[in-house]
Amino acid sequence: MPELTFIIVYILTGITVGFIAGLLGAGGGGILVPLLTTIFTWQGINPEHVIHLALGTALSCMILSSAASTRAHAARQAIAWKLVGGLAVGISAGAFLTTHVAAAIKPFYIAVFFSAFMALIALQVFIKWQPSRDNRPIRQQELITSGFFIGAVSALAAVGGGFLSVMYLSYKNIDIKRAVATSAAIGLPLAIVGSVGYMISGWSDTLSLPLTLGYVYLPAFVVISVSSVLMAPLGVRCSHALPEASLKKIFAILSLLLSIRMLFSVSTLQM
Repeated sequence: MPELTFIIVYILTGITVGFIAGLLGAGGGGILVPLLTTIFTWQGINPEHVIHLALGTALSCMILSSAASTRAHAARQAIAWKLVGGLAVGISAGAFLTTHVAAAIKPFYIAVFFSAFMALIALQVFIKWQPSRDNRPIRQQELITSGFFIGAVSALAAVGGGFLSVMYLSYKNIDIKRAVATSAAIGLPLAIVGSVGYMISGWSDTLSLPLTLGYVYLPAFVVISVSSVLMAPLGVRCSHALPEASLKKIFAILSLLLSIRMLFSVSTLQM
């Protein structure tokens, strides 16, 4: 087992991630990756495994939070279940295939991709860019294709797909509240499939590392998952007390800071 110090750090990380996830409606993966990268490096884990472990563990931590979020939105009948099916198929395929590709990519390049992705999210909010809406009917093939792209990008950056799927659904003229709820439901299969993919792809690489299932570090997964789920409701309550514009600015600033932090965390990695 990890030292008590790291267990406490995991608890604090879960509390932070759970609160922010509830506050901003994010799945928590984008927040967790740079944090776990820093913690795993601090623990002395081999730098060759740090980024992949952070990705796999972050996705696994999203399973419980995504399930809780989906249940809450389903209780309000806000999820467009007809869209979830096609998107989930594409997302699952894209995420699973990408986890195997990611295992062969050097950590430095994954870190750069993650940082660029988070910076793009921040830029989108700062410049208030929104795609023009498409009123054409949504076809099943289009859902699967779009889902594949969302799943691939999300698995490589360990995000729940919320940013991309909400943008896509808004582009298809879906009400924003319904788009957010549907995105939450999509995040669950993505987290499950992505976690399994990272477990399989990292199985042989982490045989010498204790308490791991492939690229999922079990102590971090258990402690962070539980503490984040317990803390998320407080974040949700706070989110209703703040105006939407303020929440977007907080999200953008946080995304930019995480992007910069990720680059600093891997500055010692070789290309």
